[in-house]
Amino acid sequence: MNMISETIKYIGVDDLDIDLFESQYVVPEGMSYNSYLIDDEKIAVLDTADARKGEEWKENLKAALNGRQPDYLVAHHMEPDHSALIAWMMETYPQVQLVCSAQAVKMLANFFEGVDFTGRVVTVKEGDTLALGRHTLQFIGAAMIHWPEVIMSYDTADKVLFTADAFGKFGALVNETDDWACEARRYYFNICGKYGTQVQIAMKKMAALDVQTICPLHGPVLKGEPLAAAVKLYDTWSKYEPESEGILIAYASIHGGTAEAAERLGVLLREKGAPKVVVSDLSREDMAEVIEDAFRYPTVVVAASSYDAGVFPVMHDFLYHLQIKNYQKRRFGIIENGSWAPTAGKVMRTMIEAMKDCEIVEPMVTIRSRMKAGDEAQLQQLADSLSDIAE
Repeated sequence: MNMISETIKYIGVDDLDIDLFESQYVVPEGMSYNSYLIDDEKIAVLDTADARKGEEWKENLKAALNGRQPDYLVAHHMEPDHSALIAWMMETYPQVQLVCSAQAVKMLANFFEGVDFTGRVVTVKEGDTLALGRHTLQFIGAAMIHWPEVIMSYDTADKVLFTADAFGKFGALVNETDDWACEARRYYFNICGKYGTQVQIAMKKMAALDVQTICPLHGPVLKGEPLAAAVKLYDTWSKYEPESEGILIAYASIHGGTAEAAERLGVLLREKGAPKVVVSDLSREDMAEVIEDAFRYPTVVVAASSYDAGVFPVMHDFLYHLQIKNYQKRRFGIIENGSWAPTAGKVMRTMIEAMKDCEIVEPMVTIRSRMKAGDEAQLQQLADSLSDIAE
């Protein structure tokens, strides 16, 4: 059993069998469902786990309790991967009180039809506290990170902040490496990325506290230099600012012609001294990884074939993902391909123009089926324009 401090225990579980988190994100290194227990005059359990690992979590809880009875169950977030065992807790420990936000109370019936919570719910809001003995939890509103009912809590005794899904990452703890940022970045932009404004509000609240430890609901506990680095990255990410210099070329090719143009542009940009060029095939690579790179770098080139008088669907899906994640403050280049009536450029331009503070770098390059000698000049001109901006 891992100890966060002398009296705060980790009772979460790893899931090494899951293939897709939230039925859409590949997690080859598994997933952790974090849960904690504060052992004081009154015992507080902080969140439960996904039903997939319910029996293992129950065993961890019983071992941590060591024969004692819990007084409180704090539900920071009602998403099922953290709340699935609430009804079991209420039934197994009749004296336990559920502590959650008013918005979470409204959700209880959605997940636990027929469970009677009457008289057993303590509703908390921003600034409320829960005294456990030496430990006192101070509650912090964190609505829309990334659900409306989310709260965080700060343990004033050990200076620990329980952050719900914030500062989480993909990957089981048993597979944890020193590279926190890689899978935390993919997690943040795909799950919390839309809510940068709300993350900034929460971070300002965090800044007023002496936070020595961050305990998220997914991923490792953060202390010391890793904590400081994570907070710095979250500040950058939630402001929609680029993290690294570089250019992403994302392409959607049917028969290889568009792929050839995208790869050729990558070569030209590298020859012109671009610090980093990432070329991604949207039809074959993990969409979440490409979205992560789109947020990471300041410039994106989209290259796509025309299809059914529009754009090849996987490119539409990519740009749609960026739109719903509130993508902004970036530069775009466009390459379109069409054998008889190119339409991809118009569709991509319209979708980009709908994004906030996004600039389209001219010229838009049009090729017909396959690159020809004359198309090289167009690509050179686009590469020049992108390189001038990068400088």
